[in-house]
Amino acid sequence: MADTQYILPNDIGVSSLDCREAFRLLSPTERLYAHHLSRAAWYGGLAVLLQTSPEAPYIYALLSRLFRAQDPDQLRQHALAEGLTEEEYQEKLEQVILGSEAAQQHPEEVRGLWQTCGELMFSLEPRLRHLGLGKEGITTYFSGNCTMEDAKLAQDFLDSQNLSAYNTRLFKEVDGEGKPHYEVRLASVLGSEPSLDSEMTSKLKSYEFRGSPFQVTRGDYAPILQKVVEQLEKAKVYAANSHQGQMLAQYIESFTQGSIEAHKRGSRFWIQDKGPIVESYIGFIESYRDPFGSRGEFEGFVAVVNKAMSAKFERLVASAEQLLKELPWPPAFEKDKFLTPDFTSLDVLTFAGSGIPAGINIPNYDDLRQTEGFKNVSLGNVLAVAYATQREKLTFLEEDDKDLYILWKGPSFDVQVGLHELLGHGSGKLFVQDEKGAFNFDQETVINPETGEQIQSWYRSGETWDSKFSTIASSYEECRAESVGLYLCLHPEVLEIFGFEGADAEDVIYVNWLNMVRAGLLALEFYTPEASNWRQAHMQARFVILRVLLEAGEGLVTITPTTGSDGRPDARVRLDRSKIRSVGKPALERFLRRLQVLKSTGDVAGGRALYEGYAAVTDAPPECFLTLRDTVLLRKESRKLIVQPNTRLEDSDVQLLEYEASAAGLIRSFSERFPEDGPELEEILTQLATADARFWKGPSEAPSGQA
Repeated sequence: MADTQYILPNDIGVSSLDCREAFRLLSPTERLYAHHLSRAAWYGGLAVLLQTSPEAPYIYALLSRLFRAQDPDQLRQHALAEGLTEEEYQEKLEQVILGSEAAQQHPEEVRGLWQTCGELMFSLEPRLRHLGLGKEGITTYFSGNCTMEDAKLAQDFLDSQNLSAYNTRLFKEVDGEGKPHYEVRLASVLGSEPSLDSEMTSKLKSYEFRGSPFQVTRGDYAPILQKVVEQLEKAKVYAANSHQGQMLAQYIESFTQGSIEAHKRGSRFWIQDKGPIVESYIGFIESYRDPFGSRGEFEGFVAVVNKAMSAKFERLVASAEQLLKELPWPPAFEKDKFLTPDFTSLDVLTFAGSGIPAGINIPNYDDLRQTEGFKNVSLGNVLAVAYATQREKLTFLEEDDKDLYILWKGPSFDVQVGLHELLGHGSGKLFVQDEKGAFNFDQETVINPETGEQIQSWYRSGETWDSKFSTIASSYEECRAESVGLYLCLHPEVLEIFGFEGADAEDVIYVNWLNMVRAGLLALEFYTPEASNWRQAHMQARFVILRVLLEAGEGLVTITPTTGSDGRPDARVRLDRSKIRSVGKPALERFLRRLQVLKSTGDVAGGRALYEGYAAVTDAPPECFLTLRDTVLLRKESRKLIVQPNTRLEDSDVQLLEYEASAAGLIRSFSERFPEDGPELEEILTQLATADARFWKGPSEAPSGQA
């Protein structure tokens, strides 16, 4: 039963991201700007392969080579002609690869790539199943011998030097006497070669920290970032205003020098670029997949404004200051001034990274969010395809809830995303003491509402939310934002902004809460019992909210194990809509206040006790969550694949290239993404992976046979 989560069906749903109309409305200059930004994002996205697992770059190179020689239809026909059945073509990957045209043209290279990644790709060895440090899992943000203690030591070192972890990786080597030596490597185009003096130059040296040698270097992903920089330089020519031009100049500086401070400066210009037609953000952004919670995965997106939905979000922004007063914490725990952000609905043209979210609130730099502001975006064409639901695949709901759920899930999710991003991530103050000893709150008068006493803890200079709360920071913050969305969707003004009144408004509230409760149950797929940890921040957050609402009691939420019509285990989730306001709202109010107070005061011990307590998965009655997890895995629907378009420059005209919603369409989109430099990129990725292979394997096991 436990291994069913690693079995994927051959008929996984595939959807195509539609941005045809948004692209059609762009001017020629805007199209050129969007094209070069998209190229930068797609090149940078290749760094994610090097941030994920040792074998990921080789898998990409192998598939790239395979489909450069034969497109999906040609490969299928070739395999069938060689005697494979349709089912075998789907399942016998080794036979398909080694019998392909690519293998016939370059037998040693293709076989070498397969030998390097084939076994690892399918391995269910416990450590290789999920992300983690040392013996707990696999990650390439850290060398394989790094433990959580190494990660904590490195974070303290980085804090001491006022260096951000966002664009770093940590490599540990042990000398003959058993003493560890650490390399903190920054992502940059420049490496060890002499360069013009910059803010980073003085940081690149050897240090002694708590008895351990540290060396700060740079040049990680250098050839990939070189291509990113080249495209950003081209995009800068077509910038619509000085904010965009200065933003790109700072991003170029950041990726060239390895400077997060330059990326922050670029983010300031980005915040000031209000309501652009073509919106974009790029860099080492989200820390969800770092087992320690501090290092950012490369991400880049380019999107075009959807004016109709954006008008609703503008109304929400206009009401934000009043709505913030409705949140259940004292005014002193809210920012001194609400920095009115941009909030737009966008149709995604390009989203390069490990996944495409429904909405974004960035930048993630706490100091900028507290003092400079932020932006919110809702990704409309992603919402349209990612959350569409077929009735026959709708699990764990009562039959009489299903039609209502399908009718209102999309509209309710628009409301939830808006509140989550703007008033969830956009709310709350961090209590900080700066480098001069000054506080941003009044120590004498501000009282902790949970204890009735003066504030006892806060953030010191150099400390951030991510660095202080580390492994729980991302999920805790997502939980706080999701809770704000549930809490404020009860407010009539919010529902009116989105066009809902009366019975419709009540249905939107009910489906939003029901969706969260169901999502909390579905989240169990992302819990790993063997390691007692969660693999996905948002899923953990939704499970925590489910636990809070179950704890509220009085029949608000119930989960009942049943037997399905197929005779196999099943379950039903029920939400008593008559008790959402009377039972659910007070429970969420108490929980939200505790979350915010612990966050504001930097109370890590209290925050961990609260959050990890609710996130614990046991088989204790009445819910028996570990048993329910088996049922969730048994009935899970595989995550959809999303096919994105490409842009192609023909003379000075940019064309939009679209693809069918199928596995073949997805493959073609990637094959045509790098038509001229596909072979070069394969070589770059395998060379970069091979150069660091010693950090994950013994010398005798180093990967061989690269392209």
